[in-house]
Amino acid sequence: MKFRKPFLTAMTGSALLFAALTFAQDVPPPPPPSDMAQAATSPPPPPPPPPSNEMAPPAQPMPPAQPTPESAAAGSAAQSATYQTPQGQVVVNSAPAPAPTIGPAPDFNQLSGGSKSITPEQAASYPPLANDFLNADSNKDGKISKSEYARWMKQLN
Repeated sequence: MKFRKPFLTAMTGSALLFAALTFAQDVPPPPPPSDMAQAATSPPPPPPPPPSNEMAPPAQPMPPAQPTPESAAAGSAAQSATYQTPQGQVVVNSAPAPAPTIGPAPDFNQLSGGSKSITPEQAASYPPLANDFLNADSNKDGKISKSEYARWMKQLN
């Protein structure tokens, strides 16, 4: 048990020394003495470039987008922007998604299958009604009557 304290001290010292060597920077050796006069008069060499990493973000912020002639002609429906990057010019085109096309609403009898009301399962055959089922069911009984359907149809127009 007596050798435990010196052993732990030696291990701690070794670990600290190893850590210091690991974190030490590589410093290039000084130039030979014959080149000292020339080194004093010439500017120091530029630092080496950082390692190439394609995933690294650019050091400077991106310049603002330059509108292209196509975007000015298209108006607000579509936009195009041009960016200069280290790899070259990049053109970004953007436009809103087209509005979904929905056909005319089917007749009440077609949706209800001949019954007096439309259930949520039957409303699923016409997506706009299925999406707005809770609003169309004004009395909140879980089904849409013919008068509720007529009121909902008026709201669409």
